[in-house]
Amino acid sequence: MPIFTIAALAAFFSYPSESETMPKRTPLARTPVDRRNFLKTSGAAVGGVVGGIAAGGVWSQLEAAESKSPNEKLVIACIGTANRAAADVSGVKGENIVALCDIDKTYLDRASKQFPDARRYVDYRELITKEAGKIDAVVVATADHNHAPATIRAIRAGLHVYCEKPLTHTVHEARVIAEAAKKHGVQTQMGTQIHAGDNYRRVVEVIQSGAIGDVSEVHVWVGKGWGGGELPTDTQAPPKTLSWDLWLGPAQERPYAVGRYHPANWRRWWAFGQGTLGDMACHYMDLPFWALKLRHPTHCAAEGPDVHPETCPLGLTVRYEFPQRGDLPPVKLTWYDGNRIPKQVAGERVPGSGVMFVGSEGKMYANYGSYRLFPSSKFAKFEPPAPSIPKSIGHHAEWIKACKDGSPTTCNFDYSGALTESVLLGNVAYRTGEALEWDAKQLKAVNCPAADQYLRKEYRSGWEVV
Repeated sequence: MPIFTIAALAAFFSYPSESETMPKRTPLARTPVDRRNFLKTSGAAVGGVVGGIAAGGVWSQLEAAESKSPNEKLVIACIGTANRAAADVSGVKGENIVALCDIDKTYLDRASKQFPDARRYVDYRELITKEAGKIDAVVVATADHNHAPATIRAIRAGLHVYCEKPLTHTVHEARVIAEAAKKHGVQTQMGTQIHAGDNYRRVVEVIQSGAIGDVSEVHVWVGKGWGGGELPTDTQAPPKTLSWDLWLGPAQERPYAVGRYHPANWRRWWAFGQGTLGDMACHYMDLPFWALKLRHPTHCAAEGPDVHPETCPLGLTVRYEFPQRGDLPPVKLTWYDGNRIPKQVAGERVPGSGVMFVGSEGKMYANYGSYRLFPSSKFAKFEPPAPSIPKSIGHHAEWIKACKDGSPTTCNFDYSGALTESVLLGNVAYRTGEALEWDAKQLKAVNCPAADQYLRKEYRSGWEVV
């Protein structure tokens, strides 16, 4: 092979970052060919390089591969710019943020000061339509009800997606999103940032080492209560800085009311959020899902106050049953939130949030930053297994790296989609008042047809997720 060809290939795979002196490469339209698939076939392409250069054969294949060196920046659009979204923008700010979208002009103006050259949008549908082919990826950090409509459009445009938790607003949406991500071969990550922490890794290692024996029972609780209230009667016109119709997005129309929905209280309302369960369970149930290799429950039942048609409960108890997984025994997992959290779990006094694993040989309490084994006397000289799960490079950084080189992410939409389905199923059981016999393959409560209305939802025209 001619030496100039080797040099040319080397130059392709070490394209300089935008901080260097060479001009910025215009992003290419996304194709199904990724860096990994290109590398598998590049040998054949290189073999014909001498005859192919004149006709553009090799270079067209190189361009189609659209691979990125670790030093080349992703071209990203951010959907949502304030509050939780501001942290996500910060998490990817080292890349090339070229477009910003927010329904609140005040927030958009603030973000634009940080990224003055970024193109501005208020409708993420317009952003995805106009920016597809110019960008590599999007970050979705909206209210929950807009997660799936934004994410599915980005995936189908061939864009990598980072989406905040919960992945979606309904169980059905989670399945649609996970299947679409797999079909289109994009890199994904759900924003459960705790997953990247060192302590979660150590807990998983201890549990999977068998230190407390076979785990057949888990308790998860969070002392937060997103719920309560009635539809506001003091409605008024939205401020001129807020695109209220676009904030509603797929949700049915309703009047604006100051402080009742935007910017944060939307979590209390079924139309926009899923209460405390939707807000926090993807963080806390993530730990037993990971450690015990859980995926889909077979049964789900919930207890709480009388169901309100508009607002989520101030306290909820959800009981899940998960089947045997290989040699791992069936697991009963109980979730508690708000005013229903326990003071004692499995005979141990506990703080206001955490996870308790109950095994045949002991118990473990864990939260995002620490863990403790019981009985204390038995584990006084306990030495944890040597670390085996690599340290995370950072939750956003994992996703950025995956977009560039195809490496795996730890909360991809296959994993986080199943987690989100299970989490949101708890509210379906609560709202039906039935103990659900769950067929995950069919996405159906086989004993409760009434569950269908809560597994799915109706969308305003132009916002569908199908």
